[in-house]
Amino acid sequence: MAEARLFPLSGGEPRHPEVDRWFDARPTELASLGKRWFEEMRQCGPDVVDLLHDGHPTACVGDLAFGYVNAFRDHVNVGFFLGNRLPDPEALLEGTGRFMRHVKIHSSRSIDEVALRDLVRAAYADMRARLAPG
Repeated sequence: MAEARLFPLSGGEPRHPEVDRWFDARPTELASLGKRWFEEMRQCGPDVVDLLHDGHPTACVGDLAFGYVNAFRDHVNVGFFLGNRLPDPEALLEGTGRFMRHVKIHSSRSIDEVALRDLVRAAYADMRARLAPG
């Protein structure tokens, strides 16, 4: 497995107003799906900040990105910057990139919400551990 490549971003704030405007500008159904899972990221801990990066909401621990949400025509991606390192017993993660993985959510299909919540929390915990001294 390749050495983890951390993804630092500056300018994050708790509940960045641009992120909320991004959700407001999306079709209601997709915005609702994406916002729900982005709120899961926001609620992981008091050190979570967010911002728009490459045009979509991105969650960081301090200045290190751990997750994002993006909306497309008929689905939402919930993605993880070091997704290749996350435990995924339910095989929700997709992607073949060196590090990043995402979960594709369609409004017409159910998703294992417990497993996705576990992925969000694991991504946060992994990034937080990388920031710990020592």
